[in-house]
Amino acid sequence: MESKRIVLSTYGSFGDIHPYIAVALELQRRGHRPVIATSEIYREKMDTSGVDFRPVRPDMPAPDQLDEIARIVEEVMDPKRGPEAVGNLIIPHLRDIYADLDAATDGADLLLTHPLPFAGTMVAQKKNLPWISSVLAPASFLSVYDPIVPPQWPWLYHLMRLSPWVGRGVMALATIKLDQMSKPVYDLRLELGLPRGEQPLIKGQHSPTKVLALFSKVMAEPQPDWPAHTVITGFPFYDRRDYFGETKVASELLEFLDAGTPPIIFTLGSSAIWVARNFYLDSIAAAQRLGRRALLLIGNARNLPAGPLPEGVAAFEYAPYSEVLPRGCAIVHQGGVGTTGQGLRSGKPVLVVPHAHDQFDNGNRVAKLGCGRCLPRPRYNAETATNELRTLLDTPSYSEAAVRVAEIVRAERGAVVAVDEIERVLGGTDFSLWPKNQVSTD
Repeated sequence: MESKRIVLSTYGSFGDIHPYIAVALELQRRGHRPVIATSEIYREKMDTSGVDFRPVRPDMPAPDQLDEIARIVEEVMDPKRGPEAVGNLIIPHLRDIYADLDAATDGADLLLTHPLPFAGTMVAQKKNLPWISSVLAPASFLSVYDPIVPPQWPWLYHLMRLSPWVGRGVMALATIKLDQMSKPVYDLRLELGLPRGEQPLIKGQHSPTKVLALFSKVMAEPQPDWPAHTVITGFPFYDRRDYFGETKVASELLEFLDAGTPPIIFTLGSSAIWVARNFYLDSIAAAQRLGRRALLLIGNARNLPAGPLPEGVAAFEYAPYSEVLPRGCAIVHQGGVGTTGQGLRSGKPVLVVPHAHDQFDNGNRVAKLGCGRCLPRPRYNAETATNELRTLLDTPSYSEAAVRVAEIVRAERGAVVAVDEIERVLGGTDFSLWPKNQVSTD
């Protein structure tokens, strides 16, 4: 296919950035010219990976602004108020996002969007630009046939499972709240001469042409209320940290792994590390009670426990999950969808410790697969972690299921399938123009 310029718009943590780097690298391999449009702090990461970059506001704190990062993550990781905190990071800057993304898509042949930068829909409609949307986790579909576990009210999941009608009632109430939060989106659409459109956090996030579900089929199967043109691609994996100067496993870490039995690996991804509190201390205690070695991926030096680490325990700020997780005996993580995918690919049993957002739902789906268990963060301590990990490690069915799931996940080619679908749209075989009543007449 002729080389095309494709803009990938995303916002958030590594879990929101890495899948799009994987897709961009596959686009490059096929001769296309991908551009990732996201926060300025990822410029060096893109430079290192060789992907063209365009900055899109709002700016996130620089890596050395530790206190500001911690303050923001504290708000975002609140299980009840976290979604509103995320909205407050984006919606006040909506016009800036629109302006930056509008500039980034000049000369573009296609726009691929993440659910959060709400301006992508508007840019595509104003320019009548071929647009593909994507989601990173099943929770983004808000299906009444496959209900999510809401972090605010986990018990509601069991109620919604009774009938799709219960789910529809819950969604109707949620839409009222979401519409209040989305008023600036509707106002900007009016200013741009666009119709009000669907609720931007529900149906409005999805392209009328193609929706890419950038996760494994083991996580969810298509549901009657998903967009009909949804394709489950598999996870697009990428796990280099890049701009922190760590592009391969440190020799000291490899020495630790080689020096004894496979350890329990404890990690909180790239966001929850800022609200770790006693997680790593409790994790050390649990591993010692079980007579197991422990590898702590602490994310930042501020999470390093005071004093010398016990024998059989090692701590590193970061390591590529794809190289390290398969060498553990079990994995404990926060349930972000990127970490969840890496955990499933590892073939090891997992304990998910969800904090907020889709993490509760991801943890529930892992538990249903039979390869892991789920323990919400407020209930995680040395005693409960010991009990959960003992069950994981002493019950063969968890390890057996983990191996079966890993075979499926490893066989999927998320980035390849995603780019196949992008090329189908670019080739005109799958592209339907915006309906006339959805496009500005300017």
